Amino acid sequence: MTPPAGPAGPDTDAVIALTGRFADRDAWQAEGWCRIEHALELIGTRSAMILMREIYYGGRRFDELARRTGLTEAVAAKRLKQLVADGLLQRRPYQEPGKRTRYEYVLTELGRELFPVLVALLQWGERLGRDGGVELVHAGCGSPLGVVVKCAEGHEVALPDTAARLVMDGNGSGLP
Repeated sequence: MTPPAGPAGPDTDAVIALTGRFADRDAWQAEGWCRIEHALELIGTRSAMILMREIYYGGRRFDELARRTGLTEAVAAKRLKQLVADGLLQRRPYQEPGKRTRYEYVLTELGRELFPVLVALLQWGERLGRDGGVELVHAGCGSPLGVVVKCAEGHEVALPDTAARLVMDGNGSGLP
């Protein structure tokens, strides 16, 4: 288990530095165009994430997914349908001998790209102090997995070294 965070230091109040037109916090509202908000619309519920967890662990069939997550069949069906509609999962037909065709759920490329988020949540959850649980390790060497934030040049970047800027839309405007 990872020890709790140490005493307050110089980075205690660190936040992302807003740059350019984005720096004027009264000039914009994030609601409706924030990428974090959009991502949470897709996977921001407990039921969605625990279904995704079970699929990452190899679950595919509806009965198993509902049972292993503890969700009601109605909630599991609704959330799986939404995860398929949002492109994180796809339904694939299968048929057992003498039975009707049924569907299993498999990750799409978009669903596989969510993996670092799952690792980050697991890593952060470890810091909350519960004993036991699951540890993800590299199959090749057995070392625990961890998420590191890096820039496109490969530099590790901490919160106080992060800046945010507006990304221009197709109309040349970064603000809605």
